[in-house]
Amino acid sequence: MEGGDITSRVSSARLSSSNIWRNTTLEVFSKSSSQIEDDEEALKWATLEKLPTYLRVRRGILTEEEGQSREIDVKSLGLIEKRNLLERLVKIAEQDNEKFLLKLKDRIEKVGLDMPTIEVRFEHLSVETEAYVGSRALPTMFNFSANMFEGSLNYLHVLPSRKKPLSILNDVSGIIKPRRMTQLLGPPSSGKTTLLLALAGKLCKELKFSGRVTYNGHGMGEFVPQRTSAYISQYDLHIGEMTVRETLAFSARCQGVGIGYEMLAELARREKAANIKPDTDIDIYMKAAALEGQEVNVVTDYILKILGLEVCADILVGDEMVRGISGGQKKRVTTGEMLVGPARALFMDEISTGLDSSTTFQIVNSLRQSIHIFNGTAFVSLLQPAPETYDLFDDIILLSDGQIVYQGPRENVLEFFEYRGFRCPQRKGVADFLQEVTSKKDQEQYWAHKEEPYSFVAVKEFDEAFQSFHVGRKLGDELAIPFDITKAHPDSLTTKKYGVSKKELLKACISREYLLMKRNSFVYIFKMTQLIIMAFVTMTIFLRTEMHRNTETDGGIYLGALFYTIIVTVFNGFSELAMTIMKLPVFYKQRDLLFYPAWAYALPTWILKIPVSFVEVAVWVVMTYYVIDFDPNIGRFFKQYLILLVTSQMASAMFRLTAALGRSVIVANTVGSFALLAVLILGGFIISRDSVKKWWIWGYWFSPMMYVQNGISVNEFLGNSWNHFLPNSTEALGVAFMKSRGLFPEAYWYCIAVGALTGYIFLFNFLFTLALKYLDPFGRPHALISEEAYAEKNAAKTGESIELSSKGKSSLERGSASQRSASSRTPSTTVSSFSDANQNRKRGMILPFQPLSITFDEVRYAVDMPQEMKAQGIYSTSKKKKKKKLGGLKHLEKC
Repeated sequence: MEGGDITSRVSSARLSSSNIWRNTTLEVFSKSSSQIEDDEEALKWATLEKLPTYLRVRRGILTEEEGQSREIDVKSLGLIEKRNLLERLVKIAEQDNEKFLLKLKDRIEKVGLDMPTIEVRFEHLSVETEAYVGSRALPTMFNFSANMFEGSLNYLHVLPSRKKPLSILNDVSGIIKPRRMTQLLGPPSSGKTTLLLALAGKLCKELKFSGRVTYNGHGMGEFVPQRTSAYISQYDLHIGEMTVRETLAFSARCQGVGIGYEMLAELARREKAANIKPDTDIDIYMKAAALEGQEVNVVTDYILKILGLEVCADILVGDEMVRGISGGQKKRVTTGEMLVGPARALFMDEISTGLDSSTTFQIVNSLRQSIHIFNGTAFVSLLQPAPETYDLFDDIILLSDGQIVYQGPRENVLEFFEYRGFRCPQRKGVADFLQEVTSKKDQEQYWAHKEEPYSFVAVKEFDEAFQSFHVGRKLGDELAIPFDITKAHPDSLTTKKYGVSKKELLKACISREYLLMKRNSFVYIFKMTQLIIMAFVTMTIFLRTEMHRNTETDGGIYLGALFYTIIVTVFNGFSELAMTIMKLPVFYKQRDLLFYPAWAYALPTWILKIPVSFVEVAVWVVMTYYVIDFDPNIGRFFKQYLILLVTSQMASAMFRLTAALGRSVIVANTVGSFALLAVLILGGFIISRDSVKKWWIWGYWFSPMMYVQNGISVNEFLGNSWNHFLPNSTEALGVAFMKSRGLFPEAYWYCIAVGALTGYIFLFNFLFTLALKYLDPFGRPHALISEEAYAEKNAAKTGESIELSSKGKSSLERGSASQRSASSRTPSTTVSSFSDANQNRKRGMILPFQPLSITFDEVRYAVDMPQEMKAQGIYSTSKKKKKKKLGGLKHLEKC
């Protein structure tokens, strides 16, 4: 009924409009073509307005290149149409992006919709870890073995731990406000990454965490922080066989659109009630951006344009083995991978590494426009930003030695340091000044009161001074007042674990795995070629004209041929180990960001490889079965094919499980090779069942190779070709041979073997999924710190002098300016006397290698000029020097 009413209304609207046109024929001809087009567009929009909301948010009016407009289904928007749409909306990113965002905001505000905002608070946040200090932290074999032994004893509470506590963040508090760009500055090892991870809810489990982090007054356990916020790492982890566009599109497909669809539906209802007609291009963009399940979302193309990645959108990302995009472009892909999602709180860690200052400025400026216009929250860590980029931020947080030195508006940061007696030089970048003013090496040069004696101001003193500074007092007052939860937008925080439905996540992972299989087709072609070559070699070794069935010795030759067939089938799946390990770093990153669950990643890697196994096993069996002269019964031919097929699948699953457990090439190859060797030895061919010791017989029954060997042997040796009797024997030759080799001669062992191997397939794939879900990647090697540096770090934190023992330790106290190179300084202490031995000791980081110096002399680098510039008489610098030198020699010859 509803559909009929809609059709009748639309037809009546068209009839009425046609009657008007008949009555006013002269007026129509007097109108300009643009007016006629506007009337047609208005009529089409009126038709759309009569549709139900569910259909209205999926249809729009698209303006084509010729200026004509037509009604389309937004989900069927093509790649060229998306590009033309974005070209009209954002032709030049630097100039048009802000106008485009203001149009989007204007449409939303016209109907009175509120944009969600997120305020992040952290109170008394402390993060600590335990680490070995001094020579014990060196990555040597002795230390590795000792650490493992001590770790097991510590777990049993037999020995106390020799690790020393190392503080990363020390009782920090602050507020990251919405609609403001907040920059995080600080020298290396100051705790910037740890603070970002703590706020994004991604801290490592090994770290000791205390304090409280809230989003809009809600604790971390009340929502899903990984989906509400987006953490952009400083490490670029991507699949090299995917293009830039495919990488961003997959990320957008997994993250979903958040509340975009619900907000668009409410927007459409309010516009219809208020009789508001939006801009058609803006309407198409918003509807296309709010649809889930698209392989390439329009937001992907928009982010590509904003980040300047259009020139390399269809180029492979690349890795160590595949040539791809540059390092700076890869860094932008890392940023764009999270920007395509719906997260409203961004925590960005060193996003400018590898980028030039102009590109960094453009990216930060685009981010600033989005944050200011759409009420987002951004906390960005940059390494030595240019002054122009620094000026784009609203708030500054300066972190040093795990403590916040300053937090507040950018305009007041220099005022605070002048309040403490330090002034930034006129031609000095403020960001560089802030990162150096807390350093013992660089602080003195910024001392403003030259008439007064200078003394080193520690981080703790800066922290105490900030509490009495007017910005610090205001911040303390804000933290003292709890966030009013009633004023928060109900949709600002995400409670769903994943962005889209499980079905959509599985479809996305299947689509990506199929794409990677096509990109890695060389691997499968190479494996097939290798199988064919090995089959030819096998056919020449076990040629049927030399294969007889007269004695048990002949049975041993056939058993060797079967064992070799099993070995080739098993080792054909060895490539799964390397291919799985190569993708694990990207999987761990996307798993922790809640792109998809582990099972959605594991299922496609198994199911899509099954057809490959069908073909590979078929090639081997077809080429070798009758040439080797196995039993000619066609039924036994297909039975051998079946058991080798499940063996191939079992081997692939076993190697995938080994990769997931090993998590690195070295560990997986070492452990996997040992496990595979044990499985082969206990398989029943190398050592027969009767020869296996009683205490190792459990390994025989657990070995998958045992079931393969028994099943394929039963299939062959119970055939008619082996059913004749030897002289003085009451058993058939095949049965007697199997009994002599410890094999089971019963026919039902074939079914047992196929069933056991099928069970191993499911078991290994299930364990593979569990390993992906619960195991974490091996941690990065920790920085090595000497005992002197460790004691000095604690001294700087507490403000007290530290006395170390005589075993390689020195007395650390604050000193005067003339002795700053030997020790730290505070206004209230003096340098204690050092012994000659301690003064001559080398201080600093313990290096696990011998540092070397590199010298270079008269190094030149020249780029050849284009031919057009050469024609105008312009040459490179090196050629000018060469010509000048040759000209001088000719002049001497003339003289």
